[in-house]
Amino acid sequence: MTSLNINGKQHEINLPEDTPLLWALRDDVGLTGTKFGCGMALCGACTVHLDGDPIRSCITPISAAAGKKVTTIEAMAEDKVGHAVQEAWIALGVPQCGYCQAGQIMSATALLKTTAKPTDKEIDDAMSGNICRCGTYTRIRAAIKQVADKGVAK
Repeated sequence: MTSLNINGKQHEINLPEDTPLLWALRDDVGLTGTKFGCGMALCGACTVHLDGDPIRSCITPISAAAGKKVTTIEAMAEDKVGHAVQEAWIALGVPQCGYCQAGQIMSATALLKTTAKPTDKEIDDAMSGNICRCGTYTRIRAAIKQVADKGVAK
């Protein structure tokens, strides 16, 4: 039994300790906003925060998340920066198919929490592990800059 703090709530997970966090989130807890992409930490669709840092939940065993705070896309509406990122995503029409967008928003939020006014290079570096097959990178960068310009992440 592994105890996980997910979006501020404690969950007892009865899965082997090497089970990827992604499957505990989706199948055990029912938080399906985090997506399965490549299963090898290459695409970023499964990005969640672990103690505020973006991680790939598809390769992170639940044992590595025990005793830490896991935050998923479902909690972003309650997060000041995460909510601002979501609003910018909507305002600029960032998503096309939308599949990768939860992971993109999680990475963008983590970036803005550590770097309130990121440069283009900092944005590119932070977002480089998140692949968008629709090619919405220009709008993603614009949305991150819009949030930065509003000073939400001070």
